[in-house]
Amino acid sequence: MLTALTGIGLSTAAGLNAYIPLLLVGLIARFTDLLVLGDSWTWLEHPVTLVVLTVLLAVEFLADKFPAVDSVNDMIQTVVRPSSGGIVFGAGASAVELSEITGTASGATAGDGVSWGPVVAGVVIALVFHLLKSLGRLAANSVTAGCAAPFVSFLEDVVSFLTSLAAILLPVLILLVVPVLAAVGALLVRRSRRLRAERAAGGGAVGPGAPA
Repeated sequence: MLTALTGIGLSTAAGLNAYIPLLLVGLIARFTDLLVLGDSWTWLEHPVTLVVLTVLLAVEFLADKFPAVDSVNDMIQTVVRPSSGGIVFGAGASAVELSEITGTASGATAGDGVSWGPVVAGVVIALVFHLLKSLGRLAANSVTAGCAAPFVSFLEDVVSFLTSLAAILLPVLILLVVPVLAAVGALLVRRSRRLRAERAAGGGAVGPGAPA
């Protein structure tokens, strides 16, 4: 159960930033005993992998801070973030028997030792939160003419880091964190749709009777 929460939390974090949970999993697995990866996932803690992830994280960190560039980055990350979510969920699931996560026998495990059920779950979760993030960013950029992009992006990075950390160190917190993030994302999506509707109607309602 706790491992399932760890996977859910890590894949949620991957939907906000692909490389933070990957790098955190690799570092913690390499330098501590808090997360022991299965044989199929030990490449995550290899020094070369950690260096590459660090470079990729730096590139995304910068690209996501500029208006217009962040939209292009989000398009690219539509593939990367779900992939990251699948990897971190799968890596976390490798630390225990698959039956502890899915309640099924190990028949869902491929011949190479990878449990594809958790991987697919991680892909779906990360994709959902990636879409919520992307639509929320569009709403924020529309309201502030892009001025909020650096602040919002930094906030997303912090949330991704803290969610990843909580997923590994105190998985029970994920029961609270994930629903809150989903609710915030849904509100931002609703705001984005409302803005588009206002623009389509002629730039938004004005006057004392206009909605806030």
